[in-house]
Amino acid sequence: MAAGTLVLAATPIGDPRDAAPRLAAELATADVVAAEDTRRLRRLCHDLDVTPAGQVLSFHEHNEAARSTDLVERLLAGDRVLVVTDAGMPSVSDPGYRLVIAAVAADIRVTCVPGPSAVLMALAVSGLPVDRFCFEGFPPRKPGERARVLAGLADERRTLIFFEAPHRIGDTLAAMALAFGAERPAAVCRELTKTYEEVRRGRLADLAAWAAAGVKGEITVVVGGATPAATDVASQLTGIRDRVAAGERLKDVAADVAARTGLSKKALYDAALPRHTAQ
Repeated sequence: MAAGTLVLAATPIGDPRDAAPRLAAELATADVVAAEDTRRLRRLCHDLDVTPAGQVLSFHEHNEAARSTDLVERLLAGDRVLVVTDAGMPSVSDPGYRLVIAAVAADIRVTCVPGPSAVLMALAVSGLPVDRFCFEGFPPRKPGERARVLAGLADERRTLIFFEAPHRIGDTLAAMALAFGAERPAAVCRELTKTYEEVRRGRLADLAAWAAAGVKGEITVVVGGATPAATDVASQLTGIRDRVAAGERLKDVAADVAARTGLSKKALYDAALPRHTAQ
């Protein structure tokens, strides 16, 4: 018997009208629907005017490991298993990753129904650079660990995207202002696609002061990347020459330094070349 298919389906992050037409079709035909919250699934099915034909199972962070084993058995038996979470794409800061890994290991086909994404929507409306970005999920809850993680991201030049809970957003923005600098531009995107959608843009210090009074709703934070420290070619030459003397190719070193500093790779290469033969 051929193995079944694991389907990860994105669900609306607020407005049910954003649901992909394929979502309703999958809900109506899947052999198993694994839902993060079965009550929310019922509301979604009501909004989409669809009734799941297959078995509906709870699938959340507390039972994901054990439930994944059972679901892989169902998949190996030929079932089509649909995974949905409360909002957005399963496995992205939501249950689903463990099941995907187990399914891949068992050589089971994994596909998805694309749909709404709080990460991409927040990035698009933030007004911050969109050409390079990274998603960091939820910051650690404990202040010390959160400060350590944010400090490690202080020099990240890509735009940063985070999720955060409303009761922690004030403290997190204050911690970001300390780690990244009070002047770093950011945007707090709240209740995206919902009735009270709000995007507040500004300096991290100002956003932290605003959030201190309390913020409600689902929140995505977008933070501008770090600006390279002012530097020039001459200041990099000693380090470049030391690395080349240690055995690295000048071409490779120049490319690495250029990526870190924003300086011209050719200028770095040419400036360091007179003391070495061409690489």
